[in-house]
Amino acid sequence: MIHPDVKEVLLSAQQIEARVKELAAEISADYRGREPVLVGVLDGAVVFLSDLMRALTIPLRIDFVKWSSYGDARASSGEVQMLKDLSFSVEGKHILVVEDIVDTGLTLRYLLENLHTRDAESIAVAALLDKPSRRRVKVELDYVGFQVPDQFVVGYGLDFAQRYRNLPYVAVLKPEVYAKR
Repeated sequence: MIHPDVKEVLLSAQQIEARVKELAAEISADYRGREPVLVGVLDGAVVFLSDLMRALTIPLRIDFVKWSSYGDARASSGEVQMLKDLSFSVEGKHILVVEDIVDTGLTLRYLLENLHTRDAESIAVAALLDKPSRRRVKVELDYVGFQVPDQFVVGYGLDFAQRYRNLPYVAVLKPEVYAKR
């Protein structure tokens, strides 16, 4: 059933599941013989990270960071804040940052700059969604699930004001819902 605040579904649960399995196969092949640390970017990447790690066929560790440039707004403030740091050292480890969506690239750029100071063996990025039309800074994405248009999307971990994360699909939110803010 489609949520009443949803304008249209962009990606069904079945499409997402199939693509996550494809990404997991690619990542498993690329990291064969290594044990990456999957660094989930809270809160949005939790659903993607959970499904991705269950589909991976390699040993791995997980940790989380929380960086924000949005708060409850629909657009990035441009100011990035670290709200939660890693729990253990990643020195000499292979890091795979797991993001829900990359749009402006600001949060990801700050995170990657921070991780590069920690002497990891390698750093790569897996993003479920890429919205290149909104990019303000250049960031490299190694694994991308889907490119999405410049519309406000929710579901499968993505939110608006902490709502809609539990939708099993990715959908465009009706403008009148976020225009109230």
